[in-house]
Amino acid sequence: MTQAQLTGLLSRLAGQLAAALLAEPFDLRAGQQVGTELVNAHIASAEALGRTVEVVQLRLVRDLGLVAEDVEDRMARLLAAVATGYARALRDRTLDEQESIRRAAMAERTKAEQALRASEARFRHQATHDPLTDLPNRNLFTERLTAAVEAPERDTDRVGLCFLDLDQFKRVNDQYGHRAGDRVLTAVATRLREALSGHLVARLGGDAFVVLIERTGGTRDVIAVAEAALAAIHEPAVVAGTEVAVRTSIGIVERKVAGTSANELMRAADCTLHWAKAAGGGRWMIYDAERDRRELTRQALTAAIPTGLDRGEFYLDYQPLTSLRDGRLLGVEALVRWRHPELGVLRPDQFIGLAEETGLIVPLGGWVLAEACRVAGSWSGTGGEPFVSVNLAVRQVHRPGLVRDVRDLLRHTGLPPERLQLEITESAMMSPAEEPVRALRMLADLGVRIAIDDFGTGYSNLAYLRDLPVTELKVAGEFVAGLRASEPQADERILASLVSLAHALNLTVTAEGVETAGQAERLRAIGCDAGQGWHFGRPEPADRILARMG
Repeated sequence: MTQAQLTGLLSRLAGQLAAALLAEPFDLRAGQQVGTELVNAHIASAEALGRTVEVVQLRLVRDLGLVAEDVEDRMARLLAAVATGYARALRDRTLDEQESIRRAAMAERTKAEQALRASEARFRHQATHDPLTDLPNRNLFTERLTAAVEAPERDTDRVGLCFLDLDQFKRVNDQYGHRAGDRVLTAVATRLREALSGHLVARLGGDAFVVLIERTGGTRDVIAVAEAALAAIHEPAVVAGTEVAVRTSIGIVERKVAGTSANELMRAADCTLHWAKAAGGGRWMIYDAERDRRELTRQALTAAIPTGLDRGEFYLDYQPLTSLRDGRLLGVEALVRWRHPELGVLRPDQFIGLAEETGLIVPLGGWVLAEACRVAGSWSGTGGEPFVSVNLAVRQVHRPGLVRDVRDLLRHTGLPPERLQLEITESAMMSPAEEPVRALRMLADLGVRIAIDDFGTGYSNLAYLRDLPVTELKVAGEFVAGLRASEPQADERILASLVSLAHALNLTVTAEGVETAGQAERLRAIGCDAGQGWHFGRPEPADRILARMG
């Protein structure tokens, strides 16, 4: 306040004290009011109170023209009342200020907590949602799936997953750019969110999405979700003004939560998604535990082939190729077996396909060829030794160095070239490359026999018989099996035609899969040269073949 305002206030308060000092009856409340007003006017220091008491005591009685003895008691009591009012007002103001401070602190604390919660919510959202599509991300999905599996409301609860992956999405990025690809992903996310409301839809990354279906009533519920997802996604998307077809594959898994885990569910869904893609895409497939077990076994076998070779777990049996004319042993076919330490003896059909798919057929086939040549070479000098026939896979035929490897094997084992027959399939020659044909011709020039295996079941391109240095045709067992009928007219005519054609080209014919004497007789009647099958002998170890020759 200004100096004039302060003077006016003090004059007024002095007047109130003077009036109180002379008033009848004497009332101390006036003194208390003066003390309160001093504090309210912010005259609130200890010095101010002391100076007030001092000035009032020295000046008030004198200025009023009173005799000190007449008002001494009243003055003392009035000043005490001023001090009391002053102290109470100061205390109340201090308490009020403290309360204001407390409330302000609480308000600021509340604001800070709200800001912290908002910040935490933002960070939480960023940590649990995909920045492109704003769908829940892998972290949030994993939390929800784990909670659904580990803390179900009832033991009988079931859970389902739809694992989605866009088909050939890379083409969109390659053709239109990644920004366009992002727009497609955003559109797909929006469609899924709208079509599958009520279910957790998450983006796992790239073009992979997953839908969590909690407390399902069975597989039908999850299939319905998959159908809705397919319908939503398969609408064309507009990219750079052009409609682009969008398709997806979906892997479905649905089961009781008891006895399963989040990892098992995700692995099963991922596995099934790959089945759907392998089947052509644009569809859903349901998890098949038996198929999964078979594929896991296949993977385990594939991984174990190199170790099996190192440990000597593979061995060869030999099946006779017998003359239909006089029953003489003409040759033997080397058939690989795998003595697996856990699964027992495995037939070729249980692992050869895996080896061909992965390229492991090259080292495995190389071992078979080397072992067959070694064993057959040890038969030299026994008289009338049979040739040994070894299957060559497509990768082996197309592998550089085949001629050199065969020549080295013949030299090291002492096996004459004419006692080695290499069986190839028609598919091995379905290539524009000239090197495989050149290699086979070089092997034939060495004296090695060349046979076409399973003739009649592939492309049956007669041009190969003209261009390749073929020695023998091995007719597929499917035709021989038809000879069991009482009147096998069609198969017998086909076989007769094949034999006639082969003989016209100076080729011998061996029929595979001969299981009965009747089949052997009919084959003999149409002029087939040799037979192979259980009727003539099952695959057996080399020492038994050697005993046959003796």
